Amino acid sequence: MPKQISKSDIYQALKQVNHPEIRNRNLVELEVVKDVHVKNSSVLVTLALPNLNIPIKDELIEAVKQAITGVGTDLIVDVSVTEMTPDQRSAFLAIAREDGSSPKPGTHVKKVIAVLSGKGGVGKSSVAGLLASSLRRAGYQVGILDADITGPSIPKMFGVSKLPEMSHDGILPVRSLRGIKIMSINLLLPDKDQPVVWRGPLIGNTIKQFWTDIVWGDLDFLIIDLPPGTSDAALTVMQSLPLNGVLLVTSPQDLAGMVVRKAANMALHLGIPIIGLVENMSYIVCPHCGAHIKLFGNSRTDDTARKVGTNVLGRIALDSALSIYCDSGEIEEFYSEAFEAITDTVVQRTVALDSVATVDVSTSQ
Repeated sequence: MPKQISKSDIYQALKQVNHPEIRNRNLVELEVVKDVHVKNSSVLVTLALPNLNIPIKDELIEAVKQAITGVGTDLIVDVSVTEMTPDQRSAFLAIAREDGSSPKPGTHVKKVIAVLSGKGGVGKSSVAGLLASSLRRAGYQVGILDADITGPSIPKMFGVSKLPEMSHDGILPVRSLRGIKIMSINLLLPDKDQPVVWRGPLIGNTIKQFWTDIVWGDLDFLIIDLPPGTSDAALTVMQSLPLNGVLLVTSPQDLAGMVVRKAANMALHLGIPIIGLVENMSYIVCPHCGAHIKLFGNSRTDDTARKVGTNVLGRIALDSALSIYCDSGEIEEFYSEAFEAITDTVVQRTVALDSVATVDVSTSQ
């Protein structure tokens, strides 16, 4: 008579399944296995995930099925998924970020800020570049991690194109004219017009390697330029990197606001503090009379900020000079009093956020 399979047998098998994104931690230890039900030759496993749409969901389900099938070849295995409770999610993400926060020896990053928009075309990368440039003018040591793998624009804005150099510690980021450290997939491509046609997991792994394998050195701020929306790339950054906060970028239209609210709710869902909201392309200034002309009509950004529980940090005009500077690789030369004020507020609010501790990580400790 074949041995009767017990819940204990199933749990022991699942202890051999490590999480693919968290080193040396199995699914039982991480409390991803919420429940196991065994009846005769049928096994039902319920997995609790931080988000139902995580990119590796199918991979986890398949790994669980294979592990249980190894216990008994005649078993019928079914796997269901549910979302973690807020407390479970917080504990899980803390472990994930701790695992993903091991940069190269000698790297010390004090604050990590992600710049995120819900919708493309609102100037998110421009805001990320302006923020980095403004922080550098203020005397801070700054880096930019270009996480927009399929649409990288940071190197073009800063006029950098050379291949990153190697040191005995690892890959060195490329420096801009004013000393901002930059890493982007476009710096690694032989042809800058070559498309990056990758699936989500590969994009996620590349972003994590930009954090762990690059010798960033001493930085006061690392700015992460995320792709628009709530894709795998944004999820990877929020789950794996030790973010101090997210800066949201929108434009005056309610359509843009609706989509940025999705991005904001994603950040809140994952326990990432929102630093504030920047409205880009708010108006143009008439060159003759100086009047503000609202190209997109009356702004709905205040309503968006209220709905996600944050503040509008400032509004930026649609300025052709910024486009010229970005096209010529000289975004660091663009100066805006409005954005300098936004930067001051970002610094103050980032320091004030006490829900996430200051990041000061080094593998040399």
